[in-house]
Amino acid sequence: MSDASRLVNKLWSYCHVLRDDGLSYLDYLEQLTYLLFLKMSEERSALYDEEQLIPAGYRWSDLAHPQMVGDKLEIQYRHTLETLGKQQGMLGIIFRKSQNRIQDPAKLRQLIVELIGKEQWMQMSSDVKGDAYEGLLEKNAQDTKSGAGQYFTPRPVIDAMVACVRPRPGEIVMDPACGTGGFLLSAYQHIARKHGKSLDRDAKEHLKFHALRGVELVDSVSRLCAMNLLLHGIGPNDNKTDPPIKTDDALRNEPTDHVDVVLTNPPFGKKSSITVVNAAGDEDRESLTYNRADFWTTTSNKQLNFVQHVRSLLKIPGRAAMVVPDNVLFEGGAGEKVRRKLMTQCDVHTLLRLPTGIFYAQGVKANVLFFDRKPASEKPWTKTLWVYDHRTNVHCTLKQNPLRRSDLDEFVACYRPDARHDREPTWSAEPDDTAGTGPTGRWRSYTYEEIVARDKASLDLFWLRDESLEDTANLPDPDVLAEEIAEDLRSALEQIEEVLADLRDRPA
Repeated sequence: MSDASRLVNKLWSYCHVLRDDGLSYLDYLEQLTYLLFLKMSEERSALYDEEQLIPAGYRWSDLAHPQMVGDKLEIQYRHTLETLGKQQGMLGIIFRKSQNRIQDPAKLRQLIVELIGKEQWMQMSSDVKGDAYEGLLEKNAQDTKSGAGQYFTPRPVIDAMVACVRPRPGEIVMDPACGTGGFLLSAYQHIARKHGKSLDRDAKEHLKFHALRGVELVDSVSRLCAMNLLLHGIGPNDNKTDPPIKTDDALRNEPTDHVDVVLTNPPFGKKSSITVVNAAGDEDRESLTYNRADFWTTTSNKQLNFVQHVRSLLKIPGRAAMVVPDNVLFEGGAGEKVRRKLMTQCDVHTLLRLPTGIFYAQGVKANVLFFDRKPASEKPWTKTLWVYDHRTNVHCTLKQNPLRRSDLDEFVACYRPDARHDREPTWSAEPDDTAGTGPTGRWRSYTYEEIVARDKASLDLFWLRDESLEDTANLPDPDVLAEEIAEDLRSALEQIEEVLADLRDRPA
């Protein structure tokens, strides 16, 4: 068993003890994050003989003192969280709005002394610490009741997207819906792995402190992201350098600066909304729209808003790869306008149709859209859109048949990151030949003229014969089929609820 796996098992085993006290997986991860940060800060101060980031009286040694038991420990921990939550910089990201969720001081004491306290975290490599924390994040995402899966994109999808976009040293990589930081971490590892030996001191410093930027709307998730990056050796350990993560609504304002690369998977669900509480304390939901001068259209569809926002974030030239649900590809009205504008002002060059059953958030049918921002031009920048269909006749589930990175090797090879203009289709109308092309090929192209001639300029493109519809002998296993039916039902229920919400929002 690897050191990372040992840590995951050790830390996760105690979660079940705290579950009896009503803690969710996310609550437990948050408490681990607070305590890990305090312990590592103290270890770092001793190891490098430097001043502690944590103010005196609120440090790890104060919590772990032998006399800190019972109510005294609970009070000390609560005051520590309250005090650090008012700080700026990295402390503010980690501890903002933090609360003690562990009601039994004896169990809190055990977590501090037995689980966190007995490990020397700064002596572990970043790989061990980071992989262990990633393992905890994935276990949290698997808890479908908590809804944490919406913040965790499958790592094979992330790594394939990064392999195609190929971030380079000196570039700035942004994720405006960063969740637990998977895209930022993968981009960092790609640059370090491909270029690490050639990076000078300034380039290494840029990669660690300035190359990555993320925005996350939810405080509890942004703190997990910041800790995930920190444990992998990314970002500052002090309050003097701006942290790479910001807690905010990414769609609120037009970008003031721009980035080279955007990699993102915006939150699922069509409508943006806010909760309004009136004077009587009654709650109501209202659709949320963003009136931004840089947007082509105003809509409450948050995925369409994120497409517009990602385009605005990019430098000219700049590269983007983003996960989008099917409705972004075919929806009329605002959706059609966004697609036509995007294909005109950007080079929308690649679409990957993802299989169902790969996301922890259920009922999702998603794609990866790749595009480059270009300067103003009288002619549309999109000439050819290449589509890889990895959905038709592909059956994935989270447990029995999970998506693996190797499953996307053919797509990355077809994408040709180093020579995009030399692509060759694997599909043709002719019978299969010795070259492996033919009607079953998953990779083909469409011209700009073909796309804009389609109803609503739809990008919902597919051509492969669905074998399960024609031959019952090719039906997937019953458990896979049942899961696909369940996902379709969840998706249909979500759409019905959106319609009902819109009807409730209408004035009487």
